[in-house]
Amino acid sequence: MAQKPRKSAMISHGIAAQNRKGRFNYAIKETVEAGLVLKGAEVKSLRLGRATITEAYAGERDGELWLFNSYIPEYQGGVLSRFDTKAPRKLLLHRKQVQKYLGAVAKEGATLVPLDIHFNQRGVAKVTLGLGEGKRNVDKRHAIAERDWQRNKARVLRDKGRGDY
Repeated sequence: MAQKPRKSAMISHGIAAQNRKGRFNYAIKETVEAGLVLKGAEVKSLRLGRATITEAYAGERDGELWLFNSYIPEYQGGVLSRFDTKAPRKLLLHRKQVQKYLGAVAKEGATLVPLDIHFNQRGVAKVTLGLGEGKRNVDKRHAIAERDWQRNKARVLRDKGRGDY
């Protein structure tokens, strides 16, 4: 009996890391996709889907945009090159885009929040950045109430045909 080929645990395209609290804590006005400068072992570790960007943010350093406080663990696949797991990583955007977003951060007090790290169809690592401003607790409570209402409404509609309501 022939065995099925085992599916690789590596991610060739799709989401590698996601910041689910980003959209909850910030009102996102605009999103942009930026390239990410990585070393070889960092890419392999990202393809395993083990990165964390919940505490990460994008900011300026020497007139360029960088991703700070993102965690990409070391790759354990026998690679000799080591890297700093929390090192700042350069983001690749056009100069006009960098000026636009850094200007919004300086003027409006907005924040550049990384929403996810993903691999596009060509297999290149990209970061989706959201330009947002922090939500107040009232807005967060409203979002929670709306989500609960949608869940309860779906439950009622699903159970409507059963007759046990």
